[in-house]
Amino acid sequence: MKNRYMLIVSLDAMVTEDLPYAKTLPNFARIFQNSSQIDKVKTIYPTLTHPIHATLLTGCTAGKHGVICNETFSPGNLILPWYNSLPQIKVPTIFHKWHEAGYTIAACRWPHTEEADDIIDYVIPELVEAHVSGKTNADLPDIYAKLCTPSLMPIINKYIDILDFNKRPMYEEFQVNCLCDIIKEHKPNIMMTHLCMIDYARHAKGLFGEHIKEAIDTLDVWLGKLIDTLEETGIYENTDIILLSDHGHLDIRRTICLNAILAEKGWLQVENGALKDWSVYIASATLSAHVYVKNKADEDAVYKLLCEMAEDGIYGIDEVLPAAEADARYGLSGRFSFVIESDGYTSFNDDWKRPFVRPCDPLDYRYGRATHGHMPEKGPQPPFIVSGPSFKKGVHLENGSILDEAPTFLYPFGLTLEDADGKPIMELLNC
Repeated sequence: MKNRYMLIVSLDAMVTEDLPYAKTLPNFARIFQNSSQIDKVKTIYPTLTHPIHATLLTGCTAGKHGVICNETFSPGNLILPWYNSLPQIKVPTIFHKWHEAGYTIAACRWPHTEEADDIIDYVIPELVEAHVSGKTNADLPDIYAKLCTPSLMPIINKYIDILDFNKRPMYEEFQVNCLCDIIKEHKPNIMMTHLCMIDYARHAKGLFGEHIKEAIDTLDVWLGKLIDTLEETGIYENTDIILLSDHGHLDIRRTICLNAILAEKGWLQVENGALKDWSVYIASATLSAHVYVKNKADEDAVYKLLCEMAEDGIYGIDEVLPAAEADARYGLSGRFSFVIESDGYTSFNDDWKRPFVRPCDPLDYRYGRATHGHMPEKGPQPPFIVSGPSFKKGVHLENGSILDEAPTFLYPFGLTLEDADGKPIMELLNC
C-alpha cells in the first residue's frame, strides 16, 4: 500500500485541440510517450470549474453531489460565496475513500479542499474572493494559517513572496513549488493540484491563438518540476500520472443582465440601486443561468416570459429547461425552477441594473472573451490522459464521460465509490 502513488493534475480548460502542440513540449512528451488517452470527455452541466471538480471527486452529477454552480445562491450579495469546502459535497468523495484506507493525501489548490483537515493530510486550499476581499498581500500568511495544514506553514512562507492573490502565473507557481516540497518531505500517496493558466488565457483573450500556446509552455515547465521531484524522491516509477481537464470554452461577444428586466416587471425589489427582496431571481452560471421562483404560483407566468424572450432571439436565450427536464437530461437539480441556456455568444450577468447589454470584460472570468457554463455537448471537449504502472500504454478512445474518472482514480487502490454515477474505465486500466 505505501509504495503506490498517484499524481493528478487538473489542467483547467484544456481541450483536445491543444494536445498536438502540448505533445511537442519536453515534459508533456515525457508523459505522452507512455500514455493512453480519451480525446473527448463529456463533462457535466453546467460546465463550471467547481461543479465539475466536485464530480471529479465523486463520480456524480451536480444534482447528486449538490454543487450546482461555482458560487452559492446568494441574491444581492456583491461578493458571492463559493462552493469551496469539502463538507458542502453531499456524497462521499475519493478523499474519504483514500483516507479510510490509510493512504496519505496532498492537495494544493484543488477545489473543495477547505475544511478538509480531518480527511486530507496536507492541504493548501484554493483562495476565493471571500478570503481576499479587502485584504493585501501582507495578509496572506494569516489567511493561509487559518486554511492550511499547520505543519505546511514553513513551506508556504518559503514561497509566499511570489504570490499575488489570484494573478497568474504567480498563483500557480506558488502552488507547484509548495506541492514539490510536500512531495520531497512527505511522499504522500496521492498528490493533486489544479492549474488554471489555459483557462485564464481563454477568458482574457479568446478560445484559440498564440496566447494558448504561451499558457501551455508555462504548464510544461511546471509539469517538469513535478516530474523531476518524483524522480528525485525515488517514487517516479511507482507513480501513476493523470492529466485531465474539466471543460472547454466558447467565444462570446456580450453579457446580458436579465434581472434588470425582472426588476422592471416588479419581480425584484430594488431601493437606491440595492436589491432588497425578490420574487424571481436569475442566478448566473455564466453561459447558463438558474431561475429561482419564490412563489410556485408564479412559475407559469415566468416560464411564459422566458419562452417569449427565447423566441424573440435578442435576449441571449437559446433554450428554457424546466427543472424536471434539466434533471432528466443532465442530472442537474436544485431549488431553482428553470435553467436557461445561452445562445452561444452571450453570457448572463446577474446584476439587476441597466445597462441591460454590456461588452465583454476580460478582467472578469464570467464575462471575458471566452467562457463556459454551457451545455456539455457544445464546443471543444476536454481530454483525459493516463500514464504509469496502473494503466495500459497506447490505448486511444475517442469518447468518454467525466463521471467515470473518479472511479478510475480509485480502482488501482482497490477502492470503490458506491454512490457514483460512473464506473472505472477498464479499457485504460491494467487489471
